[in-house]
Amino acid sequence: MKRRAPRGLTLIEITVALGIIVLLFAAVVFSVGALTGAKAKESAAELAGTIRALYDSAALSGRTCRLVFELPEEREEDGHVTWRAECAKGGVTAGAKRDDELRLANSKEKRDGEREREDDRFKPLASDSAPTVQELQAREQHRVEEAAKFSSFSSEDVVEKSLPSNVTVEVWTQKQRQPVKHGTAYLYFFPQGYTEKAQVWVRQGDNTWTLTISSLTGKTVIHNEDLEVPRT
Repeated sequence: MKRRAPRGLTLIEITVALGIIVLLFAAVVFSVGALTGAKAKESAAELAGTIRALYDSAALSGRTCRLVFELPEEREEDGHVTWRAECAKGGVTAGAKRDDELRLANSKEKRDGEREREDDRFKPLASDSAPTVQELQAREQHRVEEAAKFSSFSSEDVVEKSLPSNVTVEVWTQKQRQPVKHGTAYLYFFPQGYTEKAQVWVRQGDNTWTLTISSLTGKTVIHNEDLEVPRT
């Protein structure tokens, strides 16, 4: 009886097999990365570099700058942590009550206030009328408010960053009671060459890297552990 010659693999079968191998390899790499916290470690290093660069930018430019963290809400399963830099036109101070500032930043009141910011008192006066004391005071207040406004800032070393969805961030400064885990958080840098005492936690799975920021020097140290909030 004539034996049938062994049949080789077709091109389609080889392609399917390679595809399965690639998927399995990607799953293994992702699992190993989650176990080691590789993305969190990489993000912590990038954040430390951004903090150092923004500290230097504020000191050299004479402007107050801040790092703005947008932290996804707890219900956002696929939310991404992002951070970006902003700078004011001059040197301004940060609010003493950071919890109140953050509450306003994350409230509808802020959005409504931005839409209604235009005030009749700040419109140009008619050329044939002399400004009143109230109008002059309003103009000066408007000038101060304009100088204190923050606008987007970027440089070669300071760019907007979006982290993978499995990496979370928490931000604490010395003016806060508790770390911010959701919503907006700020870290300020001042032109006199100092910043806020702060800690930032970068987490992935069971892995945590804690960044500690010195207020006087801006020095950022990355710790491969979950540090507690300092007692103030």
